[in-house]
Amino acid sequence: MSKISATKTIAAMLSVATIGAAISFGTVTASAGDKNVTEDQIIRALAPVKKPLTRGLAAGPRHTIDPAVAASESRFVQKIRGRTTRSLSVSERAEIATVVKDKPKIDLEINFDYNSADINAKSLPSVQALGRALTNADLKGSTFVVADHTDAAGSETYNQDLSERRADTIKRYLVDNFGINGSDLVTVGYGESQLKDPNQPLAEVNRRVQVVNLENKATASK
Repeated sequence: MSKISATKTIAAMLSVATIGAAISFGTVTASAGDKNVTEDQIIRALAPVKKPLTRGLAAGPRHTIDPAVAASESRFVQKIRGRTTRSLSVSERAEIATVVKDKPKIDLEINFDYNSADINAKSLPSVQALGRALTNADLKGSTFVVADHTDAAGSETYNQDLSERRADTIKRYLVDNFGINGSDLVTVGYGESQLKDPNQPLAEVNRRVQVVNLENKATASK
């Protein structure tokens, strides 16, 4: 086997392993430049996962939801619905990160113009696919978190501001073009505070928009 072929084989194996790891942790990673990123893929990634509220009688461990925790999360979601991105405090951003940890989510590589909050034309199809997915009958009515993340290029303050403006841009596009209730979209900017690859702070993988289904239809669209 030639060195080139061996390199390609290893790269392919690493790629498969990376995808498998992303799925196992409950996050689907999708590239804006990948023609296979579709409305259907987003719907599948954000589809609610049915979980029991109490522990069953059957033997063996089972993932359950504490009703008290669920009620607390619901109150918090009601509190942040309708809030502006910049109004969220550091502690509220941290609490959002905790709440979404086990929720259905997808990472989208949505590119913006350089040092700008304007969506790059090449990424519009992905944003449009997101809009169609969130208005699909399977997802419509839920409350969603739209969180923007930057890499570590530039200062922390600059990246936080840029991240918040980019999250606002995504929300505005979805509201204006798909008629989504703005209160159903909780936008948050994390800047460089949650790097996906801390070992490579400038890597492209750190620049992403994560969408999370909070599965909170009881308060949505009110």
